[in-house]
Amino acid sequence: MKTDELIRLLATGADAVDTHAAERRLAGAVGYGAVGALLLMFALLGVRADLAQAVSSPSFWLKTGFVAGVLAASTFAAWRLARPGARLAGVPAALAAPLAVIWAFAAYAVLGADPAQRADLVLGATWRWCPWLIALLSLPAFVAAMRAMQGLAPTRPRLAGAAAGLLAGATGALVYCLHCPESAPPFIGLWYVVGMLVPALAGAALGERLLRW
Repeated sequence: MKTDELIRLLATGADAVDTHAAERRLAGAVGYGAVGALLLMFALLGVRADLAQAVSSPSFWLKTGFVAGVLAASTFAAWRLARPGARLAGVPAALAAPLAVIWAFAAYAVLGADPAQRADLVLGATWRWCPWLIALLSLPAFVAAMRAMQGLAPTRPRLAGAAAGLLAGATGALVYCLHCPESAPPFIGLWYVVGMLVPALAGAALGERLLRW
């Protein structure tokens, strides 16, 4: 809610503000963003040919579970930052938890591999375009999340924009899992994170201009 809307509500004696507006707006941003990302993925990339086999692999679910964890944590961060004066206690831990898990698996994989194979574990076959495809698929969610934040009351616009961007990046990355052939934890822990950080950084850069009251 913007300042002029709040003043208008107080002046007219309107009913109390909907306390669940942030939840609904952010849930809508994720939903619309996921649908938009799916449409982009089907139009431009397609689903990986061996998806039926891939879903039986634990590494596929580790990848999707990691991205889902980042999505949940970034949505929690955005929800907190959408409300003026809300404390951020728990947000850093929530964001760090999925990273700690995937990086622990990545370290185990790299240290346990033959030295000649370590570069392949990190780079895979798609490192050059993976982050940019994630960023591309995040565009619908980015627009939806920033619009959702604009209708709320963030008092720290840079952080709010970064949280909205990370939410968008995680939404795009979750859909990208249906196309991406990579599943090695070192690859996921590096290039997926870079891909999700691209919209997060864009959100931080735009937040000061778009989300300021």
